[in-house]
Formats: sequence, C-alpha cells, structure tokens
Amino acid sequence: MKNKKYIITAILSATILFSSCGNDDKKALVNNSLAIAVQSKTVSEDSSSPFLTVSGKIEATKSANISTRMMGYVDKIYVGVGDNVNKGQLLMSVNNADVSAQLAQVNAGITEAEAAYTNAEKDFNRFTTLFQENSASQKELDDITANYNMAKARVESAKQMKNSVNAQMGYANIRAPFTGVVTNKFINAGDMANPGMPLLEVEAPGTYQVLAMVPESEILAVKNDTEVSVQIKALNKSIKGKVTEVSTSSKNTGGQYLVKVILDKTDVQILSGMYATVQFPIARKTTSSAVMIPVEAIVKKGQLSGIYTVSQSNTALLRWLRLGRTFGDQVEVLSGLSADEQYIVSAEGKLFNGAKISNQ
Repeated sequence: MKNKKYIITAILSATILFSSCGNDDKKALVNNSLAIAVQSKTVSEDSSSPFLTVSGKIEATKSANISTRMMGYVDKIYVGVGDNVNKGQLLMSVNNADVSAQLAQVNAGITEAEAAYTNAEKDFNRFTTLFQENSASQKELDDITANYNMAKARVESAKQMKNSVNAQMGYANIRAPFTGVVTNKFINAGDMANPGMPLLEVEAPGTYQVLAMVPESEILAVKNDTEVSVQIKALNKSIKGKVTEVSTSSKNTGGQYLVKVILDKTDVQILSGMYATVQFPIARKTTSSAVMIPVEAIVKKGQLSGIYTVSQSNTALLRWLRLGRTFGDQVEVLSGLSADEQYIVSAEGKLFNGAKISNQ
C-alpha cells in the first residue's frame, strides 16, 4: 500500500511539472506574439564639419491669392484646380445685383446732369451775346455763368461716380491677374464671398524659390548672391540656386531667419510645396561632436519632444529630449540621448512606455 502511494504521488508531481512547463511555453508564445515589430538605429556622433544645411519649402516666385472687395454670393466659378488661365480671363463671378442697381442710378444721374448742362450752356451762350449787346447786366451774366459751371461740374461728378461703380463691378467679375495655373480653390458656387477673403490661388510656373529658415548662430554668414545647392528629396535631384533675400529680423519667425533662394532654370518637374534642403557653402559651426537623429523619429506631445529608445529588457522607453538645430532631415540632440544608445525609427503598432518590441 505504501509503495502504491509513492507511485501515485510521483505521477502527480510529474504531471504538474509538465503542465507548468506547457503553461510557461504558452505564456512565452503569447508574449512574443504581443511584441510590436520596430526598426531601430544606434545613435552615432557626427564629429565632421559639413556645410550649413537647412530645410525649406518650394513655392512659385509669382503667385497670388485672389479675393474681392465686395460682399455677395458666388454665382459661378469658371475654372478648376489645375486649369491653365490667361491674363484677364474670367475666373468667377459674384452676385452684383446691388451694384447693378447703383449703376442704373448713376446712368440716370448722368442723363439728368447732361440735360441740365445742355440747358445751362444754351443760357450761358445766350446771355453772353446779350451782354455784348448791352442787353443784359453783369449780375445776370455772372449768375448764368455760375449756373453753367455748376452744371458742368455735376456732369463730371456723375461720370466719376460711374467709374467708381464700374470698379466695383470689376470686383464682381474676378479675372486672372497674370497667365498661370489655378493651384487652389477656397470657395464653392453659392458660398458667401467676403471682402479680403481668399477665393482662388493662381501661380505662374517656371520660376521657383525656396523659403528656408536659418538659425541665429549661422545667419550672419549668409549673404546675398551666394550660390547654393538645393536637394529636392521627393525627386532625388540637386538644383543650383542663388540667395536673393536675407531677413534681418526673427521677431515673427521664432528665432529663425528667413532666407529666400531663387532656383536656376531646370528641366526637373518641380511643384510648389515640395520640401527641399538648402546647402550653403559655409562651414557649420560645431564646437563638439553632435548627436543627430532623423526628424521623423521625434515624438511630439504638446511642447515636449522625445524619442522611444530600446531598453535592456527589449521594451520601448520614451525619453524626453532637448533639441537643437535642424539640418535637412536630421535634428541635433543637445541632451537626453547618448552615443551608442538604440532608438526606434518606426513601428508597426502604437508604442507606449513598457511596450514589448521586436527588432526587424
């Protein structure tokens, strides 16, 4: 009997041991299946002294946001985004019933003023002849002359009023200011157009410029007429350009100075809004090795900037950073990240602190 009890006890212990091992294997499988696939990189210090490189955006040199000075409903839009237009071509019309009524009143006023002027002119000629024949007094001639001049002035005033109304009619029929392409439409037929509100955007393709922001530590080295190299990442092309404007104030640009670069003529199909990297032939000011990371890896939360790093337990760990200058698609890390640390560039799921990850 005692031997049987020992045998049963041994069998139960083995069963529990195997079942616990099976559960551990299942947990390991579950944990592995919950791991988020990520791509990570190792931080490296950039101790070289490359040329000054800043980011910018391409736009047409000649562009205009078209608006109107009158309020009214949009009757019809004759063009669409992407349409080529010629200078003076009708783009859209705004309901001008009230302006048309004013024009009718002005025309009636002109007719009335011209009739009064014609009558006053006849009286003036008649009394001038009578005065020369001593048949009219000086007082009578003066009165008739004053009436004649006032009638003449009323005609001129009515005509100028018509010019004013015609100018308002011009704002009802909106035309292209130059030959180009419609790149944006901000309103639809039936919407209310208000004075100064952008309605359409037209730009003249062919000549493009890059608006780049240069940090305050580098702006003094940037001069007009400097030849630069512009890299357009979307097209993988490099184009030459020349600095044409250098702003001397960063009051409204957050400590960055606006620099305008005109691109050379090229066969490359450039489009407004493309991002570009401008490289100036100026050695970047670096006093020590800089830690550089891709801009796309930065995590923004309010005013804070951070990055997910890879912990020793293979989990994601959010680290807040203090960032410096941006050089193209790279940003300088002033503090919060050291060399040889691993950080996550992209993930196939939503990351959070402590999330299990697996490197691809």
